[in-house]
Amino acid sequence: MTESGFKSTFSLPALRSDALSVTNGANLGDPLSFAEELVPDDIYQIAPNAKPTRLSLMAEPGGAFRIAPTTAAGLPGATVHLDCCLTLMSPDGQTTELLVMVEVDENGDVSGIYGLPLDQMAPKVDYALVTIDRDSAREKLAQIACVSFTADTQITMASGQQRPIQDLQVGDKVLTRDDGPQEVRWIGRTTVRAVGEFAPILIKAGTLHNDHDLAVSPEHRLFIYQRSDALGAGRSEVLVRARHLVNGATVTRKAGGFVDYYQILFDSHQIIYAEGIAAETLLVDTRTRPALPQDLAEKLSAALPGHENRPHMQFEVGEGLLDRPDAADLLRRASTR
Repeated sequence: MTESGFKSTFSLPALRSDALSVTNGANLGDPLSFAEELVPDDIYQIAPNAKPTRLSLMAEPGGAFRIAPTTAAGLPGATVHLDCCLTLMSPDGQTTELLVMVEVDENGDVSGIYGLPLDQMAPKVDYALVTIDRDSAREKLAQIACVSFTADTQITMASGQQRPIQDLQVGDKVLTRDDGPQEVRWIGRTTVRAVGEFAPILIKAGTLHNDHDLAVSPEHRLFIYQRSDALGAGRSEVLVRARHLVNGATVTRKAGGFVDYYQILFDSHQIIYAEGIAAETLLVDTRTRPALPQDLAEKLSAALPGHENRPHMQFEVGEGLLDRPDAADLLRRASTR
């Protein structure tokens, strides 16, 4: 793929609309639909055998998305619109948020509807539809899409000093892999419940030659140089998403409680060093822009060309090459041989 043709993709666990249907209320028997057809106070349940599939998307200019070729759900190439964010309440008073995405065909007609749970949902539980919010959906999606480090992650500064990420300030110079010392443009912080897609991925000390544990957001991409092409990627340099390395032992999903996530923004999308592991920083695009403060988002609307077509973005490998329990160990060994 040429540099100019590269588009960053991301994927989310999606429930097809018929996996979530109304069991009591005005739309009795109907599957999940888009905002205009939904009715507050309707009761939903998940089908007993329903399982999320990965919906892979590419960000498009103007706010829409297109289904990526690597998707497990939907028609590759089809346009997808982020419709709304639903708040559902279970009988115990716990609330669950669900993003609704609508796939359309070439004529603009609805061809698929997907629900993306931001919390865990269980079968045989009544979920009452409390609110239908079309304004916050993009911000919610951005919180998932933003690659983030957790509190206390040690970042390598331009001087070689290690500094906890929460102590960084705008203007500090951080060591980058491709461009040497670079100034931090913006630092973001969000606190979320560590459940579902918000639960961080914990890479235990030593797993990828890291001296200490490293915890990052699931979609975070790590840069690894293989001295031997153990993955069969056809190249030595690879970017791998943290969630693709989960093996239940040395790489795990750290669910429970709350997590403080930090995002680092530079004028260009960069690879920096966190706990000794080369890892990406925030990429500004259609998905992530809503996570930025409004004044900064407007200022950066056309001012950061370094967030497009970066050469290292072509190094990403898909889940297929990493779908093995020893993927992390394989990469560790390949990077030292």
